Amino acid sequence: MRIMIVTDQYPPMVGGVPTVTRQLALDFANRGHQIWVVAPSYGSRDSYRVEQKVRVYRFSSFEWPTYGDLRIAFLPFIPIRKLLKKADPDIIHIHSPVVLGNIAQMMAGGLRKPVIVTNHYMPINISRALTTDSVFGKSFNNVTYSYLVHFYNRCEYVTAPTQIALNFLYEHGLRAPARAISNGIDLKQFYPGPRDEALRQRLSLPVDRPLILSVNRLSHEKRIHILIEALAQMQHPAHLVIASSGPAEAELRAKVDELRLQDRVTFLGFIDDADLVALYRLADVFGIASEGDLQSLTTMNALACGLPVVAANSAALPELVHHEENGFLFAPGNSQEMARYLDLLVNDAQLCQRMSVQSLEIIAPHNRVKILEEWETLYRRLSNEFIDAKERRQRLRLARKNPYYQGPIPNRPRIVRTGPLNSEL
Repeated sequence: MRIMIVTDQYPPMVGGVPTVTRQLALDFANRGHQIWVVAPSYGSRDSYRVEQKVRVYRFSSFEWPTYGDLRIAFLPFIPIRKLLKKADPDIIHIHSPVVLGNIAQMMAGGLRKPVIVTNHYMPINISRALTTDSVFGKSFNNVTYSYLVHFYNRCEYVTAPTQIALNFLYEHGLRAPARAISNGIDLKQFYPGPRDEALRQRLSLPVDRPLILSVNRLSHEKRIHILIEALAQMQHPAHLVIASSGPAEAELRAKVDELRLQDRVTFLGFIDDADLVALYRLADVFGIASEGDLQSLTTMNALACGLPVVAANSAALPELVHHEENGFLFAPGNSQEMARYLDLLVNDAQLCQRMSVQSLEIIAPHNRVKILEEWETLYRRLSNEFIDAKERRQRLRLARKNPYYQGPIPNRPRIVRTGPLNSEL
């Protein structure tokens, strides 16, 4: 198939959406599809390059002042229209309804291209201050969801990574056909294994304390300061490892200094993929206090490596973390409750082992191979429906000109499955 992925967030930006979109593009390219990615550039010029069989078109942009690292493209209407006509994709998959997503959606209608959109956003991802404001919070949430749902209702199909995420859209008026499709995880890459003591030494992590791991972008909605506060209230001298980067890093370091936890917290910065799995395997517990995750790739990675998880009972995290089965859920923002659950785990090896087994069972249905097959099935169905609709329109036009015409309409052939997917037709 010919697939175009449109996103306002793409590497080198760090975060869930950049990771999802890049991995989806690479996986589809490796499965034999032709892939185009439309994304912002990191400068004032448009650029094009092939990255591991993926054609990446970047359009000139500027940095959004209220959200670190987010790039906003300079309204490239004509270049995107030319690219759509040149690439002639069978499907356009939008992952962010901001500038590039809006342009692609508008152009797709005129070019008769089916559009599928995946929602990765909540109001808190845009502004935590406005979301939680006692006066404007409710209005800001409603305005944000109104915008998202209005955009999604203009697309042929809508997905979200969890059912909870999809329900948020239904509650605010989503009418377009929709379903939940997980972001998926590569279970051949992430799985339990022996601890890499050489990596522990290289990263200067302690050997005499349990390690609590956090691998989330250092932004305000991730609420990592709650995890730091929980560490300060723990009875057991565990060590917190924070592996990522982001705009809130300076504030988090200041929080560590304020609580005098310098010898109990390590900031690793961004971790390369080559070391990421080994880092998960070094940890004893995974902690996440985020209130803005519609799935959480990092939590999925932790489950796949057999870690118990202490997570905020917020957004879609309860779909991955089942209370008292593979971890614990605490009230959002309650660092004292989080500390209590962390203490339970770091002091009970048998409990950790039992929850580790449950983590592996819960993550199994998210196998990325199965998820890619779901995407391919949906893409082909939507593309074939568009071809059928185009043929019907052509027949109607010819019938108006010649009522006796009943012949076939020459057209682009339908997309058919090959290999193991044929059995699903």
